[in-house]
Amino acid sequence: MIEKRYFKTKDYCKVKFSFESEGKKVELLGLNNDWKKPVVMAKDTNGVFTASVNLPKDSKHEFKYLVDKKAWFNDADTVEQTTNVFGTANSVVIL
Repeated sequence: MIEKRYFKTKDYCKVKFSFESEGKKVELLGLNNDWKKPVVMAKDTNGVFTASVNLPKDSKHEFKYLVDKKAWFNDADTVEQTTNVFGTANSVVIL
């Protein structure tokens, strides 16, 4: 799930990513086209991993979740996905 919070006086949007997983570690990759610097997500008491990131307004970002350094997942709630160079899909967040 993705929650967006816009600010009238800021040029960015605070985006909260939530991902439910049985894994021990979940990372968020691809934002700002940076697939090498993961955002480590925090696990809450309900087993949901979350991370908040500031992203520029009026932008579009591809991303995926990486669970336990071995399995890639898309966000089922995104309205758009795009094919990547590996022939699979990336989730897209539009601000």
